[in-house]
Amino acid sequence: MTRELKAGRVAPVSGKTQSVVVFLHGYGADGADLLGLAGPMAEQLPDTLFLAPDAPEPCTGNPFGRQWFPIPWLDGSSEEQAAQGLALAAEDLNAFLDGVLAAEGLEPDRLALVGFSQGTMMALEVAPRRAEPVAGIVAFSGRLLRSEKLTSEAVSKPPVLLVHGDADPVVPFEDMRLAGDALIAAGFETYGHVMRGTGHGISPDGLGVALSFLKDRLA
Repeated sequence: MTRELKAGRVAPVSGKTQSVVVFLHGYGADGADLLGLAGPMAEQLPDTLFLAPDAPEPCTGNPFGRQWFPIPWLDGSSEEQAAQGLALAAEDLNAFLDGVLAAEGLEPDRLALVGFSQGTMMALEVAPRRAEPVAGIVAFSGRLLRSEKLTSEAVSKPPVLLVHGDADPVVPFEDMRLAGDALIAAGFETYGHVMRGTGHGISPDGLGVALSFLKDRLA
């Protein structure tokens, strides 16, 4: 049984929804943490609805935030609990995305995912295993989980933009290269942008590259 995800939303500036961007937040945050990105994006994507769901579970490591799944090296959970949590959260997110597309009367190629940290892990886990490709994935400061399964389990191959700070102390910068190598090997159209001198966050240049990527695929 899937868990319903509550989501913040910013309506399209034009008043008509022609596309949707779904923000997926990081461990210990919530949807509101990324929904502010809709502001600078909305002017150039006037027909886009922006949604930012809260992850399904209270965060073990931060009682005021949410988590998509447990992270053993942060909260002391087991690898088995983390794997089970990832699988459950993937079901929840797929149900949420299906519901959004149905409610808005849109095809999957009008939907883009923008993840940060653990949200990136969710985007890269879920989107390739959906029956039809979404418009694109913007993957900030995260990693590709279960990379050894990607080639055999990928059903659809949306374009992916990997964006990472080269001074990230939380998710190592090397994870960007590892994700890129695996995506390219599996046949994904893959792009990358390095946020110079940036830690675990989103710099103005990173946001600009992400917006350009989304405009190319949604506008």
